[in-house]
Amino acid sequence: MADFDLNLVRVFVLLYETRSVTGTATALHVSQPTVSYGLGKLRRRFDDVLFHRSRDGLVPTALADRLYEPLQHSLAGIEQAVEPASSFDPGTARARFTIGLSDLGEASLLPLLVGPLRALAPGVSLSIRPLDLADSPRQLERGEIDAFVATPVVSAPQIRRHALFAEGYLAMVADDHPRVHGPAISKAQLRAEGHVLVESPSGHIGPRLALATLDLLDRVVLEVAKFSVVPYLIQQSELVAIVPELAGRAYAASHPVRLVKLPIALEPLEIALYARPERSRSPAERWLVEFLQQKLSSPPGARPGKP
Repeated sequence: MADFDLNLVRVFVLLYETRSVTGTATALHVSQPTVSYGLGKLRRRFDDVLFHRSRDGLVPTALADRLYEPLQHSLAGIEQAVEPASSFDPGTARARFTIGLSDLGEASLLPLLVGPLRALAPGVSLSIRPLDLADSPRQLERGEIDAFVATPVVSAPQIRRHALFAEGYLAMVADDHPRVHGPAISKAQLRAEGHVLVESPSGHIGPRLALATLDLLDRVVLEVAKFSVVPYLIQQSELVAIVPELAGRAYAASHPVRLVKLPIALEPLEIALYARPERSRSPAERWLVEFLQQKLSSPPGARPGKP
């Protein structure tokens, strides 16, 4: 046991949680060769390869599966005993976090963060990157972003999902639409109008599902890539767009458009926060995840997410 120290336990636990040498190196602030060297020592100690390489990252062996829980619990106990109660003070810290958001997230969620962030952590700044669902898990692994918010369920061993809230849908029309009046729109009215559909690379598939549920895909006359252009299109036309409620309300507050209720209840889609596994987070990242969960879990007009 002479060569089996606490650092090797950390390496093993992080390799198991991130399924990545790169992610483990980032979390430990060491080089990848250092992690690979530690993995070699672990393999010799247990006489087992512990992790196989695959296209999706490292795959633990049966022995690694058995070792993870007792080693993780032991490491957590030791670190809790020796670490300060809080090693990140948001009131005095100077830090920059990078978050992946869609244009919808920038419009509806980012405003909920700015005021509280300035009040709680005046020395902390945010950098927002366009959400790229195809690459976001790898961006987390490489340390290029600290978290991202998305609608589709993203499954990868190096990330953890935290449900925030469920979001419904409304129809958006111009303030002076000549045929749509009142607080709601009927199926017949929807069928009679042309529609704008957002095919977003951020993966927000709700509007397409809504149109499909209402059998209106054949009424789509314009497809665009970003929700942020929708209010400009709607305010100058007689078109209709089905939009997520929170972003729709944000757009309606600054554009001559109205939101009206749909004629059927559509299944809300759940918005979630994604971050690295708990053991892989620095104290600053742990604070960030807690802050984002607190401020985004119950936006006005949204339903709470699942626990």
